[in-house]
Amino acid sequence: MRRSEFDRAVADEFGARGGPLMTDLVLSAVGGRTPAEALAAGVDPREVWLALCAETDVPPERRYGVGRLDPRRR
Repeated sequence: MRRSEFDRAVADEFGARGGPLMTDLVLSAVGGRTPAEALAAGVDPREVWLALCAETDVPPERRYGVGRLDPRRR
């Protein structure tokens, strides 16, 4: 997962709550950091995304493959 995909996934899943979750929610799965701190420390965006999903009870079917743009059609 690229950082841009992570950002899209957070916006799509959490909407306006995404910003506060990124800066306020501490995730034990990424070393007791907020998502923003974990990303700044170099933790893989996929790992942060999955930790965020687990902590906020996002259903498994909405955790994988999110954040990707639809393929271009020719």
